[in-house]
Amino acid sequence: MARFEIQPLSRFAAASSASIRRPKVGTIFPNGPYDILKAVIPADLSRGFDSFQQLDDTADDHLDSLLKTIIDLERRTGTNCQADIITWRGMMTKIMATPFETFNGAQCYKFETLSLLPAPWAETSRDYIESREDLTVNNSAQYCSVVKTGIGKSRLILGGEVDALWDAKPPEPSSTINWVELKTAATPLSDRDVLKYERKLLKYWIQSFLLGVPKIIVGFRSKEGILESLEEMKTAQIPRMVKQQGRGSWDGNVCINFTVGFLEWLSATITEDGGMWRIRKREKVPVIEVFKVEESGYGRRQ
Repeated sequence: MARFEIQPLSRFAAASSASIRRPKVGTIFPNGPYDILKAVIPADLSRGFDSFQQLDDTADDHLDSLLKTIIDLERRTGTNCQADIITWRGMMTKIMATPFETFNGAQCYKFETLSLLPAPWAETSRDYIESREDLTVNNSAQYCSVVKTGIGKSRLILGGEVDALWDAKPPEPSSTINWVELKTAATPLSDRDVLKYERKLLKYWIQSFLLGVPKIIVGFRSKEGILESLEEMKTAQIPRMVKQQGRGSWDGNVCINFTVGFLEWLSATITEDGGMWRIRKREKVPVIEVFKVEESGYGRRQ
């Protein structure tokens, strides 16, 4: 079993972060996503909870849909996608947040329903716009962006869900796209609430940073689930905001440098073709463990 020590974090605390390649969109699947429209305040985010249509995600699809999308892209472009690591954004988010991850809904989906349009403004009826609070909420319509990026020496292809467009989708998927990430959080009422929200910003930032999402909109709700206010922020400015205006509970440079070190160590550790390896981080143990669980195959259970 190979072990990667998380502590001390001081070895990752450089004044600047390692080199990052700007995420470049390779493709989007299926179609979408929605255009953005600011939610009306106040709004009841708990309304319609009893009719919430939740996507059944109990089946483990592994990387199948992501790999099929990459294969389709290679066929259409006639080029091979070169990468050291192919994974979902969620896995990379867990890795990047590891140095500061000490804290261990339907309301968020309601916020998306209130904020999004299924078509540009001019093509959406007034009745639809004004009746959004009464719409049935579901999380089945999910759209995924696949990007090519790099952290340090590691080349990555990442797939992750995107919420909305700020303006319009460009004709070429590889062009810069003004994605928007939508989040909800409880309105901070105490110093403890402020710290909790700042820790949430860590994942908000990582998730958007990895896919090249430039803007995040947070809807603040009351304890009763009423949408009270909105805050727009630029993804690139969040680490500086936390450092200069917040409690400084996390450091973006440390997250990036930690990820660079871990990915390079992982590539040097797993040098065999075939077989399945497991990456494990046990609760309250400052070590990431990597070990082989199957000598052949790729983890697909029949």
